[in-house]
Amino acid sequence: MRKLINDPAEVVADALRGLAAAHPDLRVDPDAGIVVRRDAPRSGKVGLVSGGGSGHEPLHVGFVGPGMLDAACPGEVFTSPVPDQITAATTAVDGGAGVLHVVKNYTGDVLNFQMAAELAEDEDVEVATVIVDDDVAVQDSTYTAGRRGTGGTLFVEKIAGALAEEGADLDAVAAVAREVNERTRSFGVALSPCTVPAAGRPTFELGENEMELGIGIHGEPGRERVRAGTATEIVTAALEAIDADVPLRGEQVLVMVNGMGGTPLMEQYVAFGAASAWLADHGATVARSLVGAYVTSLEMAGVMVSVCRLTPGLTRLWDAPVQTPALRWGR
Repeated sequence: MRKLINDPAEVVADALRGLAAAHPDLRVDPDAGIVVRRDAPRSGKVGLVSGGGSGHEPLHVGFVGPGMLDAACPGEVFTSPVPDQITAATTAVDGGAGVLHVVKNYTGDVLNFQMAAELAEDEDVEVATVIVDDDVAVQDSTYTAGRRGTGGTLFVEKIAGALAEEGADLDAVAAVAREVNERTRSFGVALSPCTVPAAGRPTFELGENEMELGIGIHGEPGRERVRAGTATEIVTAALEAIDADVPLRGEQVLVMVNGMGGTPLMEQYVAFGAASAWLADHGATVARSLVGAYVTSLEMAGVMVSVCRLTPGLTRLWDAPVQTPALRWGR
């Protein structure tokens, strides 16, 4: 195993120290495992907190800042953050208007965020929770009851973060987060496995000419393992799965082609070109787009396609200014 690390046991804390050094506009506590926007808490503003296992960067720590998350709590690699960690992030960003937890649907994340919400409410912090379950690949998976939360989490965090930044109340911010989740679907394809630093070996095996359709962001099995195809065939498989779940014809859509960590940007653009052509051929209009590695699985090769059926209101919030390490425009 060749990785750019010092000690596998310290890789998350070391990464957070690097994040702090690179982004002094954030408050980073590597030991507590918390990243907070520097001006938090803001009086009267709903706080947004998200988190999950590390190894998916820039999700979630790279999305902390004005217009998006107020705090993120990264767990160990592919391991949920603990309740005390989440509670500390929650109380750190409470400005008296309540806090929204954005939680990917993984059993550990859901349970630990639920416990943290109860602990925060014991400290008189009002908490609402939105579960993201955008992945259409499987109904249940190795780590979930119900669909997994994957790339669509970025859409939820960006749009809900924009509304919170405008001063909306907790009910309204939670409602728009749920709306985005309901209107978003994702599907991932793996071309190679990832390696967790502490394990030192690939999390699964793929043959030389195989790919996994519907892969999860931890390497969980998808729908089927098939012979590797072209970029157009891969994107077509993803969009056909999404379209079968929510028909896209006639929709204005926000599309993300997300690199899983080990796929060059050039190939991601090849995939986006194929996605754009498929959507045009099937009567959907790409109104907004995002291409890059935003919700990763260490060095796994492959892509995830996420599609959100937009409304004028959601488009306005997507376009609103954002300033985070990984996503920034309009400021």
